[in-house]
Amino acid sequence: MIFDNQYQQQRIEKAQTLREMGINPYQNRVVKECTNKEFLEKYAYLKESEEKEALNESCTVTGRIKFLRLMGKAAFAKIEDESGVLQIYFSRDDLGDEWFKTVKKMIEVGDIVAATGYPFITRTGELTMHVKRLELVTKAITPLPEKFHGLQDIELRYRQRYLDMIMNPDVKQTFLMRSKIVSLIRRFFEDHGFLEVETPMMHPIPGGANARPFVTHHNALGVDRYLRIAPELYLKRLIVGGFEAVFEINRNFRNEGMDATHNPEFTMIEFYWAYHRYEDLMELTEKLFEYLFKELGLPTKLPYGEVEIDFSTPFKRIAYKEALVEIGNVPEEILEDREAMRSFLEEKGIEVEEHLTKGQLWGELFDAFVEEKLIDPTFVTHFPIDISPLARRSDDNPEIADRFELFIAGKEIANGFSELNDPLDQYERFKAQAAQKESDDEAMHMDEDYVKALGYGMPPTAGEGIGIDRLVMLLTNQHTIRDVILFPAMRPQKSQSESQEKKSEEKREDNK
Repeated sequence: MIFDNQYQQQRIEKAQTLREMGINPYQNRVVKECTNKEFLEKYAYLKESEEKEALNESCTVTGRIKFLRLMGKAAFAKIEDESGVLQIYFSRDDLGDEWFKTVKKMIEVGDIVAATGYPFITRTGELTMHVKRLELVTKAITPLPEKFHGLQDIELRYRQRYLDMIMNPDVKQTFLMRSKIVSLIRRFFEDHGFLEVETPMMHPIPGGANARPFVTHHNALGVDRYLRIAPELYLKRLIVGGFEAVFEINRNFRNEGMDATHNPEFTMIEFYWAYHRYEDLMELTEKLFEYLFKELGLPTKLPYGEVEIDFSTPFKRIAYKEALVEIGNVPEEILEDREAMRSFLEEKGIEVEEHLTKGQLWGELFDAFVEEKLIDPTFVTHFPIDISPLARRSDDNPEIADRFELFIAGKEIANGFSELNDPLDQYERFKAQAAQKESDDEAMHMDEDYVKALGYGMPPTAGEGIGIDRLVMLLTNQHTIRDVILFPAMRPQKSQSESQEKKSEEKREDNK
């Protein structure tokens, strides 16, 4: 039984008593005439008026009772809806003796009510509704956590996000901000001539990024399918087909570990722009940040934990190799010597595999000594080609890709590059990636259909992906991705019997 403690049973009994009285504790025909915020804004003038009440005004609000104080023949309560909290006052004289007695016995903190009444100012100066009619809308079976301690169990907050939102108003504000950010990003790209599209979530071949996929099975076709790692290869097929500016905001799935910046399913925007280069993407990204900060009313300098981030444009730009030397303090003379780099990493306590290429070793050095030091927005450019399997080779140096990543607060926020549109070069790179599958389960598969698509000719194109979750973290000063995803992935909870068995086993061990 889910509702088996005494407090839940008491509330279930009250719900049954209400039914026997002819009152539905879960009614459906409820009219909400205004929000709490609208009520408070509409009648705020009473605080400055000689008349401290508006008897001829009437409005119906709804909300969850967050506080209830009974005083014999009257009561004060705080009710909360999506817009905020409103104080209401009701009495036996207004509700009638019988219904007032019922309310006192049957309605509790956590219940959802509808209140109709007029505004007045209390002796303490608080704008309040004087209730003439009070209805129970929904009877809550489970009591809310005790007010003064709130919901502090982090694990419980993520598992029961609904309860987290009830008890912690700031949580709702974070997700309201997230919604605004996504809406503004969509508007920005539409205003810049991009077409929003949708591409498959289940792929016959995992591709678009180096990552381990989730695998499922399609019964009707009798084949395995992979939840998409990235939409990249499908979006670029659309560029081949004739669209010149496309974007998609949607989920990606990667079968990887979970930490403060990684969740197995996450939200990204990816966009592709024909007849543009990666330098154009960096400029467009700066414009996007300028637009977001303006529309959200944010200052260009924002706190993030113990640091302050300066989002003033233009953002800093630095080449990958320069970053290793200037920011990571990696000796420049070792960067062309695989054995010297491997020895340097091992001296620093970082184990690396024998098969890693020069570019991959650069990547290990960058992850270890550079990334976390990039606090203000920084475009890192000129990536090694062998860690950029889908990016175009630089005309100036074939070992370098026309690629950048944007780092903020020590985290990768965006990844973009001039796209590889040479089908023969792409085929050879896919072959090289496929050859690494035995030693690297995140290496890409061969995608022959995508190579065929390139064979029909893809115009020069630049593409970029931006992590929505990490962006929201930055703009809301949140330090774990779980705080910006409504329902983050969690480890399975142990059943009560398993927990009890573990306790018994620990007790037996202690007694030995």
